[in-house]
Amino acid sequence: MYAPERQQEILRLARDGGRVDVVSLAEEFQVTAETIRRDLRALDRAGLLRRVHGGAIPAGRLDFEPDLAERETTAADEKDRIARAALAELPADGTVILDAGSTVARLAAAVPRGAALTVVTHSLPTAARLADHPGIQLHLVGGRVRHRTRAAVDAWALRAYGEIRADVVFLAANGFSAEHGLTTPDLAEAAVKRAAVAAARRVVLLADSAKHGQEHFARFGGLADVDLLITDSGLSPDDAAAIGRGGTEVVRA
Repeated sequence: MYAPERQQEILRLARDGGRVDVVSLAEEFQVTAETIRRDLRALDRAGLLRRVHGGAIPAGRLDFEPDLAERETTAADEKDRIARAALAELPADGTVILDAGSTVARLAAAVPRGAALTVVTHSLPTAARLADHPGIQLHLVGGRVRHRTRAAVDAWALRAYGEIRADVVFLAANGFSAEHGLTTPDLAEAAVKRAAVAAARRVVLLADSAKHGQEHFARFGGLADVDLLITDSGLSPDDAAAIGRGGTEVVRA
């Protein structure tokens, strides 16, 4: 297959799926990762794709948002490692906010049944994972539920987070970078995340390395707002050091 033919097919895959990644494309077309990166650079220069960390998205699709089922299966091993590492950040007999996100939901699933915590969440999947834990005082924040994420948003949710203080919030993001901060595709979700951050004394971001360098439509904070980033070993030591120089501790699980 000639390069123009391959690039046309890459563009079709990106438009159909909303995103393409270098590793999968290299396997699909039986070429090297560097060949795919050259293809993506060519498509980016042409204004047809926008490169993000590890792959590309269709140009102009800062609002692209995968559904819940897709997020649950993407980078599953990395998310499990991140969730296990995050267990060490749970305060003994403290109060935590659990944001809506597939990695945070994995943390909820990993919480020991004997844990004694007060948990506040606006995520229905996360609440379901903790509802039968006898030692957990579970508070479910209400509001309009977004079908895409099964998370409560809008005025009720914002008001609830404005009335509490928590020891730590375990935060999710669709993208993070030193340049563009913490981003997500939806403005209503961003507003709730911002309120959750404001309600906590400590902010722990749980995000797999594929989200590094990604940029989405709605910004809800900067890395300076994050005390600790727990990610996977796919984040390079140089990138981790750069984030650390900004004041955020980084754990690569």
